[in-house]
Amino acid sequence: MKYNYKFSNLMGTVYNKGNVQFLEDGNTVVSPVGNRISLYDLKSNKSETLPISLKRNISCLAVSPNNYTMLAIDEEGEAFMISLKNKTIIHQKHMGKPIRSVSFSPDGSKFAITKENQILMYHAPGKGRELNPFTLIRKFYGAYSDTTCIDWTTDSRVFAVGGVDRNVRVYAAQRLVELVIYSVDGHKDEIMGCFFEEDSLDFYSVSKDGALCCWSCDTDLSDLTEIVVKKVDPVAANEILVLDEEDEEEEEEKASAGEMIVVKKSAVAVQKVENKLKYKRDSRQFYNKEGDFNNVTSCHFHKKSRILVTGFASGAFYLHELPEFNLVHSLSITDHPVTAVQFNSTGDWLALASSSLGQLMVWEWQSESYIMKQQGHIDAMRSLDYSPDGQYIVTGGEDSKVKVWNTSSGFCFVTFKEHASPVTQVLFTSSGQVILSASLDGTVRAFDLIRYRNFRTFYATGEDAGNLSQLTSLTVDASGEFVCAGSSDNFKIFLWSMKTGHLLDVLDGHEAPVVSLSFSPCDMVLASGSWDKTVTLWTIGCEKPSRESLQLGHDVLAITFRPDGKQLAVSTLNAELTFWSVEDCVQQYSIDCKLDIVSGRGEMDRVSAKNSSSGKAYETICYSADGQVVIVGGFSKYICLYHVEQQVMLKRFEVCDNLSFDGMEEFLSRRKMTEFGPQALIDMGGDEDSGSKIRLPGVRRGDMSARVFKPEIRVPAVRFSPAGREWAAVTTEGLLVYSLDNVNVFDPFHLDIEITPSNIRDTIAEKNYIQAVIMCFRLNRQNLTEEIMEQVPSSEIAVMSKQLPLVYVEKMLTFVSGQLESSSHTHFYLLWARSLLLHHGAALKKRSGQITPIVTHLQKALTRKDKEITKLLDGNHYLMTYIFKTAQIYEKRNVENFTPNRLLDDDEEVEMRSIGDDESDDDDIADIIAEVAAQ
Repeated sequence: MKYNYKFSNLMGTVYNKGNVQFLEDGNTVVSPVGNRISLYDLKSNKSETLPISLKRNISCLAVSPNNYTMLAIDEEGEAFMISLKNKTIIHQKHMGKPIRSVSFSPDGSKFAITKENQILMYHAPGKGRELNPFTLIRKFYGAYSDTTCIDWTTDSRVFAVGGVDRNVRVYAAQRLVELVIYSVDGHKDEIMGCFFEEDSLDFYSVSKDGALCCWSCDTDLSDLTEIVVKKVDPVAANEILVLDEEDEEEEEEKASAGEMIVVKKSAVAVQKVENKLKYKRDSRQFYNKEGDFNNVTSCHFHKKSRILVTGFASGAFYLHELPEFNLVHSLSITDHPVTAVQFNSTGDWLALASSSLGQLMVWEWQSESYIMKQQGHIDAMRSLDYSPDGQYIVTGGEDSKVKVWNTSSGFCFVTFKEHASPVTQVLFTSSGQVILSASLDGTVRAFDLIRYRNFRTFYATGEDAGNLSQLTSLTVDASGEFVCAGSSDNFKIFLWSMKTGHLLDVLDGHEAPVVSLSFSPCDMVLASGSWDKTVTLWTIGCEKPSRESLQLGHDVLAITFRPDGKQLAVSTLNAELTFWSVEDCVQQYSIDCKLDIVSGRGEMDRVSAKNSSSGKAYETICYSADGQVVIVGGFSKYICLYHVEQQVMLKRFEVCDNLSFDGMEEFLSRRKMTEFGPQALIDMGGDEDSGSKIRLPGVRRGDMSARVFKPEIRVPAVRFSPAGREWAAVTTEGLLVYSLDNVNVFDPFHLDIEITPSNIRDTIAEKNYIQAVIMCFRLNRQNLTEEIMEQVPSSEIAVMSKQLPLVYVEKMLTFVSGQLESSSHTHFYLLWARSLLLHHGAALKKRSGQITPIVTHLQKALTRKDKEITKLLDGNHYLMTYIFKTAQIYEKRNVENFTPNRLLDDDEEVEMRSIGDDESDDDDIADIIAEVAAQ
């Protein structure tokens, strides 16, 4: 089994902070998720997270007009230039200060960044290979405080910048006769957005207090003239005033006075400036009525349709048509602030994001319907589980919600909200159609994935009938008949019947909270782990359950059975993994993991990272599909793979490198240390977003107990997929999925010097199919294997399956499973799968332990393909039914020139007209649609 897993996708979190963007096609949303970037394809209903990560959380991003590059900037002002084609970071540059906004020019030749009171304009990288993509063109000054927003004119010659100083300044991106810088003032609060009209210098500005100003310019955009550079005859150079270096700052003042300008070392003459452009305020509108105080949190303007969308702190957004300020649409989507809004290129779809909820939605405002609505867990996730076929992942969080995610699309398709307290454990039954969840509210709930409902609830009643026990662990047997849950307050284990919902038994024997439960996959043996330093094995199904205890030296954190049920893995508080034989209750192996748990130093820690790791341990453990390795995670940013028999660590995965979390650095910088201890221990008043700022003495406003703290990375749960080709982990950052499917590694098998691509192609040309296929598997190149396999005639599949050596059958099944998911030749690979299982089924059954992951992968591919084809056929069936019904109604009404049941003769001509040209057709179409709907 290979363990070279690579990051595949990020689920469970769809948006964190910053602005969202649409790609140029208008079908893909770009969302910052922590220090990663996720792409949501609305057309194909799939999500993808780029395999790159920044150093800190992303604060703003911008996509180039040609969709080749993306610029992402983190909280500390470090900018990363990302290639969307190769999905790699091509350059990075630290700006020194936090950045509020970044924007590419419409022609894609440059981009502008707002840094404090400056605007930095850079050359944008093109299709060529620039040595340094961040080539500074010019710095623009003029603002008295931080700048917040940027917008360009359609010809990329002028841009406007708004700031905290309540002014909007219009800058010339290149030397223009009519414009250098122009400032307008008409707001009483911070500028949230400024937007130019299409092909015009007129613009709109929106302030935080809900005021909109419309500004008109007396000059057209096409009338702007660039400064013409002309070389002067050297003989006349004596008559030209050459500017010194210290006179360059006076250049713009002389241009406004109408003087002749000559640039240093290049004899240049400029035409005399007579008039400068001027702005005037045409109107001023207000969103808030008298007495309302609803702040604007985000806004965006679609130039073609002239629609302005504005998001507010109350969770509502408004669409207005400008410049008349006519209300087109309004909706309240949440009670939390709308932190980001964005139109797509056509203006039909609108992306809305809320940072406090972690919610991202795409709204089609004309039809008033959701295109996409996704929301992660508001609080931390605590558990997860794979469905038996590997298609779904269920997660439970501290927000009392249970969410089910599709592993292929990355979207959440159902959320259950029945619990009243944090969900501590979730799992699938063996059928894959029922989800069980345990919660601190004292209930275990069973959810049906077919009807999406809570069909059964199990109550953990203690000695007092009105008092429910807090449940911290959950398990179900292989048949799905018995459900067990462990309590943290009365230390009991409750056993229910799934069919009746009755409480069958209460197992009492632990002296501390029961933190982990696991049923044996083969026998009716229940293992329970507790903080009382024992693991108890219970035999369920007898009149009086028998038990046997395993004594350990430290508190038990997690337990799990091997897939064959013959071995039990236990993780304890001293960072040790022990493996026990279930038959004779004897310890077989032990792995000391103290040195493998690497922890960073927190900002408030007074001890080093080495000493702070002493109390850390693994709180989750899971066997692989073949039972050879275990994967563990806990109070660390690392997830480790251990080989059980060899008792060694095979691989360590760093699931997070985000410095915005606490405890990510091994050493604390001396600059953050003071004579009183770490600087983070001193309350500096928080930040603007939290609302906990130090105010004037004697002033009491807001929550005095509010504090600003960084979350710490943690891995509460990790699980292998049933196929073994991927694993998922619940972390502070979200639900991370690592997979082998995205790994392209040259991994040959029994390679020979004669096995080359050219020899393989010659072999298939000679129609020696079986030898060519074997050579492909020995070379192990995916694209070449696909090319050779699809040249094999379907009539040869049965013969080749018989002759294929058993050592290559597993490789063939793995290849066929992957092709069933991605290839369009479904019938061809279905014939291969059927023939292989028919001729080698008996031999594969003897090796069921090793072959289980491959068969599960094949089952997953077949199930997914079945759903896709069924959905397609149902759509075609309904469409054809509608067409035939419409044809029958038209035939009954004798619609002119429409004869669906008769073919025209060669010499017969029919005059065609489009439906809807005549006014009478509108009523007919409406009646026909009503009749078809009724039928």
